[in-house]
Amino acid sequence: MLRSNFRRQISNFTGIYRRSLHSGLEDAGPMASKLKSRSVVRFSGPDTIKFLQGLLTNDVRRFGESSGEKSSTVPTPNMPSVSTPPMYASLLTPQGRFLYDFFLYSPTRPYEKLDRTGSGPGSDPGRDGSVELFADVDVSVLDELLETLKKYRLRSKVDIENVAEEFSCWQRYGRNLSGSSSVGWGGGVDRAGESTASGNKYGWQWYEDPRLDCLGYRSIFPSDATPPLVEADKETDESNYLLWRLEHGVAEGSAEIPKGEAIPLEYNFVRLNAISFDKGCYVGQELIARTHHRGVIRKRLIPLRFTDSNGKEVNQKIAAGAEVVESGSGKKIGRVSTALGSRGMGVMRVEEAFKASTELNVSGSEDVKVEAIRPTWWPPEWFQQNQSGVASA
Repeated sequence: MLRSNFRRQISNFTGIYRRSLHSGLEDAGPMASKLKSRSVVRFSGPDTIKFLQGLLTNDVRRFGESSGEKSSTVPTPNMPSVSTPPMYASLLTPQGRFLYDFFLYSPTRPYEKLDRTGSGPGSDPGRDGSVELFADVDVSVLDELLETLKKYRLRSKVDIENVAEEFSCWQRYGRNLSGSSSVGWGGGVDRAGESTASGNKYGWQWYEDPRLDCLGYRSIFPSDATPPLVEADKETDESNYLLWRLEHGVAEGSAEIPKGEAIPLEYNFVRLNAISFDKGCYVGQELIARTHHRGVIRKRLIPLRFTDSNGKEVNQKIAAGAEVVESGSGKKIGRVSTALGSRGMGVMRVEEAFKASTELNVSGSEDVKVEAIRPTWWPPEWFQQNQSGVASA
């Protein structure tokens, strides 16, 4: 029900969200959105790393490394001595199809911060091998995800809890973003500095989005507190964050990445830093490794722009699931996976989508033309030498 409601919201936005992304968010300054489409799960226990390492596509062992080996920075009231960045990963079916995505975070540990007097590192009552990790996940599949994780848990010593009431997920994005560190909480009180010295629940900070720099910053924060730097931003609806991702061609969650169907490599998960090819086995690894090392991905998720025959952008005419075909021949090139206003994205045949002589339109709506947009973060090797983007995202 939640999944269908979120999809309905995407297709029903009006007013400011009907503006073209090109004319709306392209030059927008810093924005912050509370992501109601995401929930927060906590993993804890001595087998946390081992459990997730055997399931997820990325190398979770990084969260178990000793911080002393990473940095010799002296802790300050505003920042821990070491800050482990978050990680993007996914859980697949045994056949290598997408199920769920995860943003994993490691809370600052006591021995990485000043003690309550502010004079030195605090003690670490948890140095018994127990590990605590948080993950923001798709809220529309939360119950199903928790049930799946608990089936895989077996005898592993790991607790899996829904902490959505305690924590919320936020994203900062747009042009001219300031630094990621939460060195002030507003209101004249440096709660971030206070928390680092005292170890209270406000010890969270903004992190660079682990997927792409252009996506800004992401983190989870206590639900009863306003994240740092948000006061200076324009807090805005999550639909603007969707528009921002549409511009860059980045899908997120099961509402945009078909569960049990999507092939992660076609959704550019390698370039989004969601897959490690150096770790050991995980669920669905065989297909991912074989496809990657074959080196040819013929279809990829691509940003799209919808226009009329005069090149004017059209709004709210295209819905997810619409087929994109080659004008004249009617050959299927791909399918729209997400659409909002005059922008969308879909898994398309790369060669045909960017061929200069190819004109695309929406099947059944021949008056709606489709432009495939090449994101600037795409590497050159994804294209043939004679291919070029219609525009840059």
